[in-house]
Amino acid sequence: MDDLLTISEVAKILRVDSTTVRRWVKQGVLEAVVLPHLNERQSYRIKRETLEHLLSSNGNPSHAA
Repeated sequence: MDDLLTISEVAKILRVDSTTVRRWVKQGVLEAVVLPHLNERQSYRIKRETLEHLLSSNGNPSHAA
């Protein structure tokens, strides 16, 4: 389960707000696993390898959209 990062963890790594990470996921900029949820807010996990690939190839997810 260490390969999956929470929105908060990704936000901390990228030094952005968690809302920004959620927006990137919804826009398809950042691929995420959607978890079953009972609350109003959708839960996501981002694979560590997806994040590493994005950082190595682009450096900034906001430019990929």
